Amino acid sequence: MLGTGFLVMLVFVTSCGVDMPQVKQTSFETLTIEKSTIEVPIKFSAKMKGKTDVTITPQVSGQLIQICVVEGQRVTKGQTLFVIDQRNAQLDLENAQANLYSAQASESNAKLEYESCKNLYEKKIISKYLLDDAYNDYMQAQAAVAQARAKVDRARVDLGFCTITAPVTGLIGEIPVRMGDQVSQSTYLTTLSGNTTMDAEFSVTESLIEAMVSEGAKAADRKKYMEEIPEVTFIMKNGTEYKHKGRISTLTGVVNPVTGTIAVKATFPNPDGQLISGIQGTVVLPVTRENVIVIPQVSVVKLQDRQQVYKVLADSTATAVEVTTEDVGNGEDYIATSGLNVGDRIVTVGANNVREGQKVLFPEEPKDN
Repeated sequence: MLGTGFLVMLVFVTSCGVDMPQVKQTSFETLTIEKSTIEVPIKFSAKMKGKTDVTITPQVSGQLIQICVVEGQRVTKGQTLFVIDQRNAQLDLENAQANLYSAQASESNAKLEYESCKNLYEKKIISKYLLDDAYNDYMQAQAAVAQARAKVDRARVDLGFCTITAPVTGLIGEIPVRMGDQVSQSTYLTTLSGNTTMDAEFSVTESLIEAMVSEGAKAADRKKYMEEIPEVTFIMKNGTEYKHKGRISTLTGVVNPVTGTIAVKATFPNPDGQLISGIQGTVVLPVTRENVIVIPQVSVVKLQDRQQVYKVLADSTATAVEVTTEDVGNGEDYIATSGLNVGDRIVTVGANNVREGQKVLFPEEPKDN
């Protein structure tokens, strides 16, 4: 009964001349392989350090009576950081000045004695020996004045060292001392990170350095070698990009025999103090790759440990081709290092839905005028 009803319905539909809908076959998106140039971002773990980080230690011994800064404070060059008890240094200066006055008085007496002897010698009253002896006494008195004056200058310098000032503009690090501590020249007071410019320290392979510069660049021509390396970017730990670009400023001249790498520094301006000495992040260095085969990531089908693309044959059918690729880091493309040649045509969008031998290209329907 059911079959008869279906037959009647089919006859009715046919007799009424109703056209059944037809499935429209469409072509897959494809790409014709050619060689091109692409910029590949290469990333390195890096650590920031102030370009002029300075360890602050006393130049004189004494009791620390004042700490004028706090940890993390930004200071300018010449700003007072610590004060050491000046009383002993002041007494040393006064004593040195007193010795200078005494030496100057002795010099004055020796000068008078020499001039007197010189006058008597000219009148042939005394011998040449007595004149020379007076002259030597005068020279010794002058030397004593010079020594005393040097001790005054030394004492004045030591007094100045009692006030410790910032040698550069930057940020104050940890301060392990406290007021009242007895300090000496070996006492660590703090580290001042001169952070107007910062160095990101990292390592790269020797072969990569060679790839970043044009052919024929010689390591001996260091300035030109460095100028050819493109600007780099610093990515913070939280993923944000530091707004100022940096440049490679230092390349060590020796390859580490254990790691096969070269130590590198990239210098970044830090006008706002956003970068802090000791923070870690990522240096992104763009490397230009020329004459390479670039394919979209959507064209690559991954099967466990293998990768393949579908190449379009002359009869518009697809066949799987195994390839090896290199991720360029932009989230969109790969560099195909094997399996493809210039002129090959591959399926891009929809490659995951293609089957071996499936027709993927269809002629376009003529358009109505």
